Amino acid sequence: MPLRNEPLEEPQLNLTAMVDVVLQLVIFFMVGTQFVDTERKVDITLPLVSQAAPLTETPDEIVVNVARDGEITLSGAVVTLENLRERLQEAKRLYADQAVVIRGDMDCIYQQVMTVVDVCKQAGIDKLQVATRVQSPGAK
Repeated sequence: MPLRNEPLEEPQLNLTAMVDVVLQLVIFFMVGTQFVDTERKVDITLPLVSQAAPLTETPDEIVVNVARDGEITLSGAVVTLENLRERLQEAKRLYADQAVVIRGDMDCIYQQVMTVVDVCKQAGIDKLQVATRVQSPGAK
C-alpha cells in the first residue's frame, strides 16, 4: 500500500456566517440609536410632578346590607336612602368604575332591596351586583 506524500489540508474555520451576523448586529444598533436621538429632539415641555394628576387605585366594591327588618347599612353604619344616595354619588364622582354589592337578607322584604337598587341607579352606579350564596348539595 503506497503512502501519500501529499501534504494534508489544514482544517480552516469558515467565518462567513459569523461575519454576516456581526454586520447585521452593527446595522441594527446603528438604526436603533438613530431612533432614540430623533425622539429626544422633539421640542416638548414635560409636566412637573406638581402638575401631574395622582394615580388612583381601583376602588374596592362598596357593600350595602339590607337586614331582615329593612335596615340599610353601609360600612357598618345605618344609613337612610337619601344618605346612601349621597355617599354613592360621592363614590361615583371619585371613581367612575365604582362597583356596589347589595346583600339582602333572605327573610327581608325584597322590595327594600329593589329600592336600594333604584338608589344605586339614581347615583349613577353602573356596576351593580346582588349577592347570593350557593346552596350546597343536601342542604335545606
